[in-house]
Amino acid sequence: MKPERNQLDEVMATNFTLKNIPEDLYRKVKESADRNQRSVNGEIISILAAATNPRRVPVDAILARARALRGRTRGLLTGELLDRAKREGRP
Repeated sequence: MKPERNQLDEVMATNFTLKNIPEDLYRKVKESADRNQRSVNGEIISILAAATNPRRVPVDAILARARALRGRTRGLLTGELLDRAKREGRP
């Protein structure tokens, strides 16, 4: 399907209608739009754009963050502490 074009040969925006949006979902989107100083329509476009264009993080960056976290927790999380936590269960 080719995008529609106007008289100046510019690609025109497409309209999209959402129906039967649950009240709680609409409220959350509205609150998010308010926080981000956008209209509800703008917020939905932003959410759709983020969901369809995931940000790819290079593996090196992920490993660097993991190493940094490991360095900050060195000595705090021991095997003994983790084993005890597993035996006792989570609150």
